[in-house]
Amino acid sequence: MTQVAASLPRGQAIAPALPGFEHLRRFWDPTHQCVTAKVLPGEFYVSTQEEMISTVLGSCIAACIRDRRRQVGGMNHFMLPEPVGERDAWSAAVGRAARYGSDAMEQLINAILKAGGQREDLEVKVFGGGRVLAQMTDVGRRNIEFVQRYLTTEKLAVAASDLGDVYPRQVQYFPASGKVRVRQLRGTRDAQLVDGERFYLKRLANDPIKGEVELF
Repeated sequence: MTQVAASLPRGQAIAPALPGFEHLRRFWDPTHQCVTAKVLPGEFYVSTQEEMISTVLGSCIAACIRDRRRQVGGMNHFMLPEPVGERDAWSAAVGRAARYGSDAMEQLINAILKAGGQREDLEVKVFGGGRVLAQMTDVGRRNIEFVQRYLTTEKLAVAASDLGDVYPRQVQYFPASGKVRVRQLRGTRDAQLVDGERFYLKRLANDPIKGEVELF
């Protein structure tokens, strides 16, 4: 997707993303005076720059992970904890991308390490897992249980979390500093997000292998 630089201060340009992340939407955010990368369901992004990573979560989970010493970090956004069935086919793993937590966590951590991070210095913050699909299986709870189990197994300590409840969230992450802003969405945007999650879940079923601001 084309990067948007229309609102950049005169004489400035958006610095290129790390290789492999050129397709994500990045734009100048005049409110925060920084470049913002938008992460959608099934995507992840890693940065070594002073920029913000943003997403909106319903029952999905976003893990914000960074190397606190080297200021390289990123965010993922996944809808389901793990795929059902065989996992040993390479083509299936490629097709899944980062839609499942089991892949999204590995891909995000590996990309941070590839960009210069060190595992022993990783800081983890996790958000989401709201019960916003009231008429469906509690996907949010399954996602929460998965990410907590994964982090325990991998011996990665959680520095902050905001999980569960019944509201969608907007998450804004600054990997250079590690700060996160979380805002609950309680207005008309809720219905749009729920409809979007229903559509996304249906698409995964048909294609199984391919409030206030809080600072953390």
